Amino acid sequence: MKAQCQCGQLWAELPGPTPAVIACHCIDCQRRSGSPFGVLAYYPADQVAMLGEARRFERPTAGGGVFDSFFCPDCGSTVFARTGKHPTMIGVAVGAIADPAFPAPVRSVWERSRHHWVTIPGEVQHLPRGRS
Repeated sequence: MKAQCQCGQLWAELPGPTPAVIACHCIDCQRRSGSPFGVLAYYPADQVAMLGEARRFERPTAGGGVFDSFFCPDCGSTVFARTGKHPTMIGVAVGAIADPAFPAPVRSVWERSRHHWVTIPGEVQHLPRGRS
């Protein structure tokens, strides 16, 4: 399985689907993704091969940690992210995977800033803030 930026310069080789798919409605993820929420699929870092050049943007989190977004310096697409809370994991942007059959989120976080018209269906854990 592969995730890639728009121009194909930055990509990640993945072992397949993961059960750790998280939808985040925080304002920072809205701005990062350019949409009403961001969705990342989390993998152990040693199971993901990254190829190409990435630029990093580091921002503080509401919980006092750090969130790093990695994007293509050519087309600007975010392909993956890391959080200081789980440093051994890599979050891969589900949109960069571009597979309509990819598993749905199992958790929806920061719903206090969720757009009122967005619904995450199914058996999903709904949290007003991040998971503690």
